[in-house]
Amino acid sequence: MQKVPRPLLVLHSDAVLRERLRFVARKEGMELDEFAEWDELLDAVRTSPASALIVVDPYAGSGKGPSIELSSLLNRFPSLTVIAAMAIGPGCGGDVLKLGQWGVVGVVDLEEEVTGPALGRRLMAARGRPLRGLVERQLPSYTSAAARAILGAATSIVAEGGQGADLARALHITPRTLSRWCRKAGLPPPKRLLAWMRILLAAEFLDDPGRSVTAVALACGYAADSSLRLALRRFTALNPTELRAMGAFETASATFAEALIEARAPKQRYRAPSRKGSENGGTVAAE
Repeated sequence: MQKVPRPLLVLHSDAVLRERLRFVARKEGMELDEFAEWDELLDAVRTSPASALIVVDPYAGSGKGPSIELSSLLNRFPSLTVIAAMAIGPGCGGDVLKLGQWGVVGVVDLEEEVTGPALGRRLMAARGRPLRGLVERQLPSYTSAAARAILGAATSIVAEGGQGADLARALHITPRTLSRWCRKAGLPPPKRLLAWMRILLAAEFLDDPGRSVTAVALACGYAADSSLRLALRRFTALNPTELRAMGAFETASATFAEALIEARAPKQRYRAPSRKGSENGGTVAAE
């Protein structure tokens, strides 16, 4: 799995905000790109990786109320992680609600969160949030808090092409402890779990009308669309076209739920019969 870049895409005219975002990009090792028009941003997100964070002025190009261009962008690419930066004052409640309904994952108040560290915290917290929300809604009710915490961290790690060691680091534990936590939480082993998260990430992107299969593969860290097709076939027994027709994320997440049930099932370990067991006709002991 390829390590993917970490773009920070910005469409905002506030000079102070842009300077703070440059600070965040340097600190977090992100690639900053600034845009003046919605069409320019649209062209950039067509091929943006899953790790992309987007900060916009929700009123850019709008005479009154949130821009219809932002709504159009999120209709075509609902998997995008978009943060709106705006001054939140009296009478803005309706606009904030509308932004959330459109799919904006967070709102930064320019009056209170204009410092670099505050912006950095908000941006880092937003990583993987669209996928995290989708996964959370699909989890069985019996899923433990520990399992939800591991899965939440995995959705952020997978968007950047991370591996098991990165997930362990994010949870502040060792890889060996992570394996033990996954086992106790009824989750697949870390490597298998992250492979599943990549499948779900790709399925989320396949539900975007504006993305081709090749763009989805590259956005999710696969070397080529053939690698994505092979992975989808292995985990879901379906190809991208079939998944899209059935509802990619809904279908893939249902298969993942079955994998969780399998991971929770008691494991059986088979041992060769002992000499005494053979003499008495016994063959297999299950633990």
